Amino acid sequence: MKYLVVVAHPDDEVLGAGATINKLIKEGNEVAVVTMANHAAARANISDTLASDEAEAFKIMGVTKSYAADFPNIKMNTVAHLDLVKFVESCIEDFGADAIITHHPSDTNNDHVQTSFATQAASRLFQRKLGVPELKELLYMEVPSSTEWSFDSSSNRFTPNFFVEIGREGVDTKLKALRAYKGVMRPYPHPRSDEAIEGLAAYRGVQAGCNYAEAFECVFKRQ
Repeated sequence: MKYLVVVAHPDDEVLGAGATINKLIKEGNEVAVVTMANHAAARANISDTLASDEAEAFKIMGVTKSYAADFPNIKMNTVAHLDLVKFVESCIEDFGADAIITHHPSDTNNDHVQTSFATQAASRLFQRKLGVPELKELLYMEVPSSTEWSFDSSSNRFTPNFFVEIGREGVDTKLKALRAYKGVMRPYPHPRSDEAIEGLAAYRGVQAGCNYAEAFECVFKRQ
């Protein structure tokens, strides 16, 4: 299977699916990461090292294929929706994606929302263009410190119904990849702290009947 992980910013892929990405690759699947906004304009003191940080995080997870756009950080709502969709479509087509993991559309971070909407539209590419493989799976992920806020009560909040068992090794790999991003992690009780990341994995594991898990909301899954 070829999994395309479409995220707004560098570090989102680790926060939402870092252990799952590593597990999928170890199991022989191909995983590519798409980042839509690659300049952390809203975060002080980390933009200078972001590219090298991302490369190190990819190495830890085992990711060797990636795509990078340069849409404006925390301003993706100013970009024409079609432009976002076309970029995601180009990645789906080039990679030959079988499955996609992306942000949940009910999220506090507007870039996450725009990325999710664009990916939803792009996921229908196989219906519009001959020769593009039919997607077998679409999953929404959760990004700690963002998805759980979900202020918009008119939208459906993240409701996980698909869990990937990651084990202690998966938690450790995820934390190691997150630490590769300078300035991202925070002291507990921030959601982006070691304790909170491990705690969320333990809680999702409890929901799934295992020690540690990452949670997703499955939009569709085909055999």
